[in-house]
Amino acid sequence: MELRARARGHVRGLTALLTVVSLVLVFGAALGAVPRSVLPRAPDAVFAAIPHVNAVISTVAIGTILLGVRAIRRGDWQRHRAFMLATLVLFVGFLALYLYKVSMQGPAPFPGPDAVYQFVYLPTLAIHIVLAIVCLPLVYYVALLALTRSVSELRGTTHARFGRVAAALWLVSFVLGNVVYALLYLIY
Repeated sequence: MELRARARGHVRGLTALLTVVSLVLVFGAALGAVPRSVLPRAPDAVFAAIPHVNAVISTVAIGTILLGVRAIRRGDWQRHRAFMLATLVLFVGFLALYLYKVSMQGPAPFPGPDAVYQFVYLPTLAIHIVLAIVCLPLVYYVALLALTRSVSELRGTTHARFGRVAAALWLVSFVLGNVVYALLYLIY
């Protein structure tokens, strides 16, 4: 309880810290700044499975976000909380797998035609990345508000207002992530 009380007064600072750490990890992995020698080497089958596992995680996360939104619209805050926390756990799992694969192998090259690469893949990927970056602090902020306050106290915060934006951006980001997956691993 002590940790919750201490975190309660530092939601904005913790949001900033978590956002910066997350972005450093993602960009560090994508740019090859993480030395491969410090990470354990998994078998090739594990690396081959990660994109497919992450697509499943993303699809389940899309469902948990939608169920969480539905629950809160019906006034069922307990189910809402459970679904949104499940989404957060799915996101962390997705991110851990993604960071591991990218740290060890780099970003996946696009195997399709150049026209699709330029006019479909890159714009989709760019929007996905921008939404993921923008929604990170929002997701952390609403999650930290929810984890440090009672339901009655949340009504006096910006949780609902920011939560609607965070859920929408998170949802679209997961959907576009699945489009990127389909372009990389299913269509081409």
